[in-house]
This record gives sequence, structure tokens and C-alpha cells, in this order.
Amino acid sequence: MIVALIIACEVAFWVLLAAGLAFRYVFRMPRLGLALLLCEPLLEVVLFAVTAIDLGHGAEPDWRHGLAAVYIGFTVGLGHSTVKWVDARVAHRFAGGPPPVRPPKYGRARAVHEWKVAGRWTLAAVVAMALLQAAVRHVGGDGETGSLRAWQLRMLWVIGINLVIAGSYTLFPKAAPKAAPKAAPKSEPKSEPKSEPNGGSEREPAKMR
Repeated sequence: MIVALIIACEVAFWVLLAAGLAFRYVFRMPRLGLALLLCEPLLEVVLFAVTAIDLGHGAEPDWRHGLAAVYIGFTVGLGHSTVKWVDARVAHRFAGGPPPVRPPKYGRARAVHEWKVAGRWTLAAVVAMALLQAAVRHVGGDGETGSLRAWQLRMLWVIGINLVIAGSYTLFPKAAPKAAPKAAPKSEPKSEPKSEPNGGSEREPAKMR
């Protein structure tokens, strides 16, 4: 049941996102579109409530409950940026909005961008770990919590990998390619008109009859 609900929430997320942007930009109904987009957090509330009720009724915690916590955490950490990313492209395509801003490629600007990305992934992992810890405490010391602890360990790996990636761009920034120096235009030697023996300028010879 939990896995089916997670799949349903994921499908509903993209359906609400598509419908909200369609009403906002295609059908020119921004209030209705905004209302649909604001329904997105309700999906996580429903999933959280169902998972808590399932554990409260004595269900043995397993990988499905851990997956639910991870899904909620990643939606909290990455959902808003995903909506903004899609919104910018739909606005540009259908509403004449500005072209989406591409992330920087080189130097300190790229490092700052990578740290922002790492921050969002870290937030997602921390929220997931907090929910997993709440589930562990809810089950108590007598319950089997090994699967929940395993998910917490995976979230630590997620944080570590993102910190390593961001740190690599800080310690070893990617330099912009050097532009090739422009070659100076070659000056052609000025040709002086040839003089005929009589001192006049050269002319086309007359056709012989």
C-alpha cells in the first residue's frame, strides 16, 4: 500500500504541475493555476499521515516506510526548485517570458551554483533523516528498526557525495577557455600603376585588326 501511494503521489505531483502551468500560461487563468500548484504540498501531508497511521497500527517498519520518508524529504528539498525550473521554461515557451537562465560554467560562479545544489540535496537528506529518526523513536527499542537505519546511512552518503562535488569545484575551479588572439589583418602592398615608355599610365592594348 505504501509503495502504491508513493507512486500515486509522484504521478499526482507531475499532473498537478502540468495542469497548474497549463492554466497559468496557456488558458490565461493564473489564479486557478496557482491554486493547483499550491496543492502540491498536500500530497506529502497525505503520504506522511498514511505512513504514520500504518506504523501506529503496529506495522513492522521496513524499506517501504523508509522510502516514504525519503520521498517526502526529497520533495521538500527539491520540489520547489523543480517547479521553478519547469515554470521558467513553460513561461518562455508559451507566455513570451525571458529565456531560462543557464547555470554558470566556470570559476567561482560555478562553485557557488554547485554549493546551492548541494544545499538543496542536503536539505532533502536531512529532512528524510529526521523523519526516519521520528519513525525509529515511534517504534521504540523493542521494534525492528534496521531498515530505517539503513535508509539514514544512505542519506549520509547523499550528503557526502554532494559536498565532495561542490568542494571539488571550489578547490579546483573550472577555468574558462582562453580566447585565441585575433590575428592582425595583413596589409597588402599597394601596387603602383605601371608607366609606359611615354610616361602615360598603362592601358589595355588595342585589338589588332
